[in-house]
Amino acid sequence: MTCPRETVGSTYSYRTVADSGAELGFREVSLDRDLGRLHAWLNSDHVLPYWQQDDPLPQVRDTIRERAADETQTLYVGYRDHVPMSYWESYWAAHDRLADHYDADPGDQGIHLLIGPTEYLGRGYAAPLIRAMVDFQFQHPETTRVVTEPDARNERAIRAFAAAGFERRGEIEFPDKTAQFMVRERETGAADE
Repeated sequence: MTCPRETVGSTYSYRTVADSGAELGFREVSLDRDLGRLHAWLNSDHVLPYWQQDDPLPQVRDTIRERAADETQTLYVGYRDHVPMSYWESYWAAHDRLADHYDADPGDQGIHLLIGPTEYLGRGYAAPLIRAMVDFQFQHPETTRVVTEPDARNERAIRAFAAAGFERRGEIEFPDKTAQFMVRERETGAADE
């Protein structure tokens, strides 16, 4: 099983329109196109406490290259109205360290995300983006559950995931953080989409 890589229109891997009328889309990360933006976003004050990747550009390049080569995940840049504003890691949870902490199904997919530019924070944009990514992940018939594990201190992210239909399932201790484990079943939240 491989990660979602099918193309749906233009350069986007997946594109949809939110209830607000905003166009949301995701395309795979390209090192040539995205390295500078990802380096800036990962070094942003609002991202550093949770991603802890205050690395110089060459190290970010190596990290992104390594992650992009991992067949168990796919990296995306998320767009709102055709403006790049978020970074996503869509992964098969059974191959992630998270699987050591719950009964992972082979079809479970997970999400890591960050919102880059500060002008997109606190405006209600995250939950529709999360719903769009989950819809994309549920295109795989084997996927009946999407999981996430934001830092337990990141209440803003936890609220956004809850607004997108995820349920809290307890905290998990990782070596680098205490995480809030959250789950969205395929049928959860379907009525509001």
